[in-house]
Amino acid sequence: MNDTAMPQFDRSVEDVGNIVELGHVNVRVPDQGKAIAYYLMGLGLTRDPYLMTGLENMWVNVGRGQFHLPTRGTDVVRGTVGLVIPDREALLRRLGHAQKFLEGTKFSFRETEDAVETTCPWGNRMRVHEPDPARFGGMRLGMPYVEFDIPAGTDLGAIARFYVEILGGIAGVAKDERGPYAWASTSAESKVTFRETTAKLPEYDGHHIQITLADFSGPHRKLQERGLISEESDQHQYRFLDIVDVDSNKPLFRVEHETRSMRHPMFGRTYVNRNPEMTNRNFVPGYEVGLWALS
Repeated sequence: MNDTAMPQFDRSVEDVGNIVELGHVNVRVPDQGKAIAYYLMGLGLTRDPYLMTGLENMWVNVGRGQFHLPTRGTDVVRGTVGLVIPDREALLRRLGHAQKFLEGTKFSFRETEDAVETTCPWGNRMRVHEPDPARFGGMRLGMPYVEFDIPAGTDLGAIARFYVEILGGIAGVAKDERGPYAWASTSAESKVTFRETTAKLPEYDGHHIQITLADFSGPHRKLQERGLISEESDQHQYRFLDIVDVDSNKPLFRVEHETRSMRHPMFGRTYVNRNPEMTNRNFVPGYEVGLWALS
């Protein structure tokens, strides 16, 4: 018998839960040219070269996630999208260069102690962090969180229960230097969070997030029993609008969840990411590729 002590691991940190992907954030934009100036020139992200390459829509890759930017109307997320992008100095330089193409819009950017806070031409807020293994694991480029502002007095525990009991996810309530918040894991590397605010929130305008579920039919059945399914899209996808109190079915917060199965044809699709610092003037073969993970 081997008397060598077995190594001890906390296996729970490996758990993902039923929500296995935060695939994209969808906001409508009225001007694709200004969207290019902000998302591609400023943030340094990459337009999907294969899908939505016309004037009606633009998909923008950020690591293993995307922004979907249909060119019609204007949507503003009630909250903040968190991004990880390497090289803060390069990011600030790009945003400064993009500014001349975005005059007269809501575009802005500023440095904080641990991030660059920037606003898109139509008011969507981004908080851009540099890679940090302690906070974001091996993510070098990506979308680690979407933070929603919710009305003061909303039951944070009830939001977490919805993600656990209806969607089968891992969720809870936590507290940091900014106060308490509800959170739900949306993959091994991402989450959605909900923070109370006393500010007046605008009416919901239709922006949405896309998630993928391992158990696809179980949550569908629970949502359907509560009358919460808003769209039966196709075999691989449905949508719902409201996060509700599990006990009373009372709506707590509205944001559409485009919900996909792991059999969806685009699940696990590889996204092309570029190195935004590579130009025709400093080109080195092989270095034009942007890496989404730390070595």
